[in-house]
Amino acid sequence: MKFLEYTPLDRINDFLDHLNLGERTIKGCLEAYSCKHTGTDKRLSLSLEHEILDYLGKSLDTDSSSPAEFLLSRSSRKALIYLVLTLYHMYPDYDFSAVKAHQFFTEESWNTFKQIFETYMFEASKEWSETYGGSSLLETLYKALDEVVKLPECEIYSYNPDSDSDPFLEKGAIWSFNFFFYNRKLKRVVSFRFSCLSNLVAEGFLVNGSTYEEDGEIFDDMDM
Repeated sequence: MKFLEYTPLDRINDFLDHLNLGERTIKGCLEAYSCKHTGTDKRLSLSLEHEILDYLGKSLDTDSSSPAEFLLSRSSRKALIYLVLTLYHMYPDYDFSAVKAHQFFTEESWNTFKQIFETYMFEASKEWSETYGGSSLLETLYKALDEVVKLPECEIYSYNPDSDSDPFLEKGAIWSFNFFFYNRKLKRVVSFRFSCLSNLVAEGFLVNGSTYEEDGEIFDDMDM
């Protein structure tokens, strides 16, 4: 996997690097990768493939419930491996399991992504319009993604791990989303993670043991 630099992605990254909205901060990051193996990718790819095949073999031997259908297809296993390799390159110090990761990946549509983005990134989109005018943040994002991975040809995946398996989780996180846009023909992946953090938690204003529910007034003015 090779990190790819694209100016349209950089513009959005600069805007979402640390968007302070008072009691909350919106953060977002887009990263593009080529799926061509580099360095230790080939060895890691083989290790992940063997892990999946071993899992499939044990599943059949024990007559357990059938594994996810895409694990039975070589091309789909390859897609999963590329997604896991992308995670490895994003977080090189984290040990990802392909078998465990497949439980957290869900194939999505652009409309699903759009609905989530418009709901949770409403305030960020408003700030974008006030700062730049012209095309909306979502329109700019679409054009940037389309330039890199040709969206109509993409498979879109969300990645929703549990808290114990989430390298994306940050202190004070109110919500977070992780999406991957994968083009098989171009052999490219773009990851997009975006989140909302409580500045009160990050700055230590909430006492230990307090919960978001107890401090619900923090979110009273949020559009969820």
